[in-house]
Amino acid sequence: MGSKPTVTVVPDPDALADAAARLIAEAAADAIEARGRFMWALAGGETPRATYARLALPPFRERVDWRRVWVFFGDERAVPPDHPDSNYRMAHETLLGKVPIPAAQVLRIRGEAEDLEVAAAEYAGALVTAFGTRRGELPRFDLVLLGMGVDGHTASLFPGSPVVREVFRAVAAVHVGAASIPQRLTLTLPVFNAAARVVFLVAGAEKAKAVKAVLGERATLPAAMVQPDHGEIVWLLDRAAAAQLAAAGRG
Repeated sequence: MGSKPTVTVVPDPDALADAAARLIAEAAADAIEARGRFMWALAGGETPRATYARLALPPFRERVDWRRVWVFFGDERAVPPDHPDSNYRMAHETLLGKVPIPAAQVLRIRGEAEDLEVAAAEYAGALVTAFGTRRGELPRFDLVLLGMGVDGHTASLFPGSPVVREVFRAVAAVHVGAASIPQRLTLTLPVFNAAARVVFLVAGAEKAKAVKAVLGERATLPAAMVQPDHGEIVWLLDRAAAAQLAAAGRG
């Protein structure tokens, strides 16, 4: 069934960004000491933005050996990398363009590709090369950062999507009819569940109902299906997002 989540509640989004930056810096140091590099999958969306900005500034900037960091993306919208809605662009503007990560160690998803199925296969191949995995073996990220939508989606795994049931592919093209940009690419649940550590960042009162549902073990929502088989899962919540947990006897 996977790991039991650790839930940490902080007062507000600023405290959430600080807590997340501290956790990421510590995870990077541990991975680099143990294996010589830190393999990290980034989240898109608004909540991680402040965390990335924190990591680009003292004291966190100096705590990470950026030359040994490898950056990947949990998902991407079908837009060019300079598009305002690009997850890559947001990460580059807030963090990646401000720290000395070698360019070859930032592996973005080609959201601008004409054929998204081809782009998904290409990114799956890039994971194999970077991780050195064998056929049928999943990459094991040191840390996967995820957010969650009000509907319980995470990355581009949405309720009702057939991609949520994917068991073989590491990367998939997705069509999300209700989204402003419906065409997307995403890592799949098997990849997230193979990670050494998954960290959810969730802020805002509008997420409280979904947080309660997911942590109340309603496994029908995609975010609830992220349960690392041999890893750790951490939920970092601000007080507003956690508001309904106390009434349910958690938090």
